[in-house]
Amino acid sequence: MEQTRLNPGDLLVAVPQLADPSFQRAVVLLLHLDEEGALGVVLNRELDVAVGSVLPTWQDVVAGPPNLFQGGPVGIDGALAVATLVAGVDPPRAVTRVAGAFGLADLDAEPEAVRGVLGLRVFAGHAGWSGGQLEAEVAAGDWYVFPALPSDVVTGDPAGLWKAVMRRQGGAIAILSTAPVDPSLN
Repeated sequence: MEQTRLNPGDLLVAVPQLADPSFQRAVVLLLHLDEEGALGVVLNRELDVAVGSVLPTWQDVVAGPPNLFQGGPVGIDGALAVATLVAGVDPPRAVTRVAGAFGLADLDAEPEAVRGVLGLRVFAGHAGWSGGQLEAEVAAGDWYVFPALPSDVVTGDPAGLWKAVMRRQGGAIAILSTAPVDPSLN
C-alpha cells in the first residue's frame, strides 16, 4: 500500500463507515503536522452559538453562517480562527499563514487587523493526534486525504460539506457520497 503524504492544508475526510461520533462524516482541515503530532479543525460542525455571543467584536468579521464551529473534541474551552488568504499576497499583520491559502488569526488582536482576508471562521476546540497517530489512521483507511479549497473553510453549507468534497473527487469516491449514515436503514 502506498504511503499517503500528509501536509498542512490537506483535508482529512472521514470514510463513510467511521463510527467515532466526534469524526463521523467529518471534514478536517489539517493545520499542523510534525513528529510530535497533528492538529486540525473540523469544518462541518456548526454550533448554535453566534460568534458575537462569545467574541462580540468579531461577529461582523466572520463568514456566514456567523456561528462558532466545533473544531474538534480537544480544548473546547479555547478558540482558533482560520482565515482564507489571498494567493501571492502577504497576510494581514494579525494572521499567520500555516499552509497555502490558510492562516490562523490572532483573536486577541482587533478585528480590523485581519481585514483583507477572503474569509474567517472561528472554531471552539480542535482535533489533535499524537505523533504517528494520524498517519496510522490514514494508513488503516479511516481517512481520505484530499487537497483543500479555500471555500471549504467558509462554506455557506457546512452540513453539506462532506458530500460536496466527496462528490468533487469523482469516480468511486463520488458514489460513496450517497452512502447512508446508517446502512441498516437502507
